[in-house]
Amino acid sequence: MLIGIDLGGTNIAAGLVTNEGKLVFKKSLPTNAERPAQELIKDIYLLIDELRNSTDETVEAVGIGIPGLVNKDMSVVLACANLHWNHVRLMDGLKNLNLPIAIDNDANVAAYAEYKIGSLKGVSNSIMVTLGTGVGSGIIIDDREVRGGHGIGTELGHMIIGDNFYDCNCGSNGCLETFASATAIIKYAEHLIETTELPSKLRDLDKITAKDVLDLSKDNDVIAIETFERFIKYLARGIVNIQLILDPERIALGGGVSGAGDYLLNRLTKEIDKQYFLSEFSSTEIVISELGNDAGIIGAALLAKDHCVN
Repeated sequence: MLIGIDLGGTNIAAGLVTNEGKLVFKKSLPTNAERPAQELIKDIYLLIDELRNSTDETVEAVGIGIPGLVNKDMSVVLACANLHWNHVRLMDGLKNLNLPIAIDNDANVAAYAEYKIGSLKGVSNSIMVTLGTGVGSGIIIDDREVRGGHGIGTELGHMIIGDNFYDCNCGSNGCLETFASATAIIKYAEHLIETTELPSKLRDLDKITAKDVLDLSKDNDVIAIETFERFIKYLARGIVNIQLILDPERIALGGGVSGAGDYLLNRLTKEIDKQYFLSEFSSTEIVISELGNDAGIIGAALLAKDHCVN
């Protein structure tokens, strides 16, 4: 038996996972991210201990997905903006558990889950792109997860793809996630509402969500359509850049925006074909991820098994 932890800015989700990747029990706690790191680590410790004691089977390893950067030996959280962490030695706070532990970026572990048992299974060269509050990514090349020379690679959400009207949380301007995330969709729709007189049902909403925009774009709402088309244009640009560098066989889209399903895929693949000058030679398949919100827990657990047990 394995334990997977998906540490987010809002919740700490944890679960018991079989060696085959089946999630058999799940529990979550509020993160309360404003707290000092040691208080949060104590909660993680207690959660792992509770899960271990809730099963008669031996827990072999623990994996933890972090919404930030992890060093090359997967022991130190270098930076995690949502938790206000910098150079936090997470492993040190959990050593009394006497369990093998692996930590990695949350998008990396989600991609690993999809590669092992989900939408990327059986594909040697693949990428997962998560379209949520930001844009995350995990890369598998030649059946190995890619983390880079310093452990901080695969941050595709921060590739610069154009000038934007607002800066990214990282401090740069033009990051992919400022064009192709749920946050980007909301911000651009609000920008059009404030700077134009275009008609839109979005003007009647107290709080706009990305789902509102996508749903109204299907009804030919002017601002929603313009926002969706801009989102598609820049997401396609980011994916074309990925194709030119890595030439993956398959790209899986995850995160909340991927819930648009075929509506998203159909428009996106057309735009990619328009932008990608090698489209006649490439057969990169774009799919929706299969494991949903459980990918982080499952991927963290399976990563721990493969790094700590095998």
